[in-house]
Order: sequence, then structure tokens, then C-alpha cells
Amino acid sequence: KAFYIAKQFLIGKVEGQNILLNKYGLRTYPPSVTQIIKSFNEPNLVMLRRRLNHIEGKISEQYFEQIFRLFPEKIRPTNRKGFKAYDGLNNTFNLAYTILLWKCYRALVKAHLEPYLGFLHSIQPYRPSLVCDFVELYRHLVDDFLIEYCQKLKPRDFIAKTETFNKKKGKRIYLKKALTDDLTDKLHDYFRREVRIPRIKRG
Repeated sequence: KAFYIAKQFLIGKVEGQNILLNKYGLRTYPPSVTQIIKSFNEPNLVMLRRRLNHIEGKISEQYFEQIFRLFPEKIRPTNRKGFKAYDGLNNTFNLAYTILLWKCYRALVKAHLEPYLGFLHSIQPYRPSLVCDFVELYRHLVDDFLIEYCQKLKPRDFIAKTETFNKKKGKRIYLKKALTDDLTDKLHDYFRREVRIPRIKRG
């Protein structure tokens, strides 16, 4: 069951990204990607995670290479950078994803699920692995929000801050505080938006 769940998280991420890619007329993943994920047959969960993480990294590169073209050229990075990114747009993504993570964390705790017992992400001290699993299912919604929000952003909307990391000083670029507050408020409103879904019927 753990093998099946780990695969489903990645399949869900692929399907979500396909929804966004299709919305903007970009190249979607072929059905063969899902079939490859389903076909993985590893002797243990550690090996399966390695294969899933490998294919997840490959498809994410293709995905961000496409969606970054939708952002204004003057603030567009060359690639996606997570932890300790230096450019403004990647740090804007990191902020939005952090908000998404805490939304998922609260929802899992309310559902009485163990947030540190992950399937796609390995179990590590101080890392809410199951939260990280669920974040993958909803990243495309945050990406869609940011594509729309960032259209009017310009380089002057960001500010450089000097920070020390691994005993080295460097400048990292962030949204200015007023815009950070505005983005945070609008993202919270975005998550509170009501949508219609079909009734689940059984039998």
C-alpha cells in the first residue's frame, strides 16, 4: 500500500502540472509518463523513492522551463531554485510554497493524520514528510496564482538584502515588504475561494 500511495502522489503532481500546462497552451506530459511511474517495481520503498525522485526532478525541469516563459522577461530566472535562492522570482515561489506547506500542515492535523509519516518523501527528523507529499498535489495551483500575480512586477518591486550562508556573504533578492504583504493576503484569499466539484456517487 505504501508503494501505491507514493506513486499516486507523483501521478497527482503530474496531472496537476498538465492541467496548468494545458491552460496556457504549453507542452503537456504524454500518458506514457504516468504509465512509467505505475510500472516501477522496486524491492523496497527506499529504492522506489529514489526512482520517483529522479523522474520528478526531470519533469520539474521541463515544467519550469516552460512556465517561466509566462513571467515578465526582466524578472525571469533561468531555472528553478528552492532553498537559499538568490533571485527575486524564485524567492517569491519559495514564499508562496511555504504558505501552501502550512495550509497542508493544518489540514492534515485537523484530519488526525501523522504529518511526519511520509510516502513519497523520506522520513527525516524535523521534516513533515506527509505534508511535503500533499504539497506536491497543490503546487500547480500556487503556480497558476503566481503567473497571474507577477505579470505587472518589475525589477524595482524587489529589494536586495545581504545575508550570510555557510560563512559566505551574498545578496539575495526579495519582494519589497508592501508587496510581500499584498501577495500573502491575496494568496490566503485564493485558498478561501469556493469552487464547484461534482458530487461523489457510490454504487
